[in-house]
Amino acid sequence: MAKKPAADAPAMIEPGKAAPAFRLADQHGNKHRLSQYKGQWVVLYFYPKDNTPGCTTQACGFRDNEAQLQARGAVVLGISPDDEKSKAKFAGKYDLNFPVLADEGAKVCSKYGVWQEKSMYGRTYMGVVRTTFLIDPKGKVAQRFDKVKVKGHTEAVLRALDAATG
Repeated sequence: MAKKPAADAPAMIEPGKAAPAFRLADQHGNKHRLSQYKGQWVVLYFYPKDNTPGCTTQACGFRDNEAQLQARGAVVLGISPDDEKSKAKFAGKYDLNFPVLADEGAKVCSKYGVWQEKSMYGRTYMGVVRTTFLIDPKGKVAQRFDKVKVKGHTEAVLRALDAATG
């Protein structure tokens, strides 16, 4: 179960606020900046680790619904602290059709407030709290999905896009 971030950790970005800028490499080594997606809806999802059951299910859900997301003018970007080599294996193994970005050092995760203290089996550690941000074409957070449950998440994002785009 996730705990609140430490007092000096950034809070999660609230809806209505500008989404923090970033520049990260994807599974092919290509650099992505949030600013390059201005004018489009961005589904920016943070996940704990490549090639784990929940993260794989979530990524495959976005992969399988690419046409519906594109029809709504949205692009998907996944971010985790894994390195580019891990991203390449993950994307290749599951034929992911969107960028998965390497945030080594969790700097972008921290900017968005999703890098938090977690606890499992009595051990505390820092990790990603599964969170999705729906970013509008002007670069502002339109909606935030906290403590995402993987099952049904893609459908919830599609409903949110429908509501936001009328």
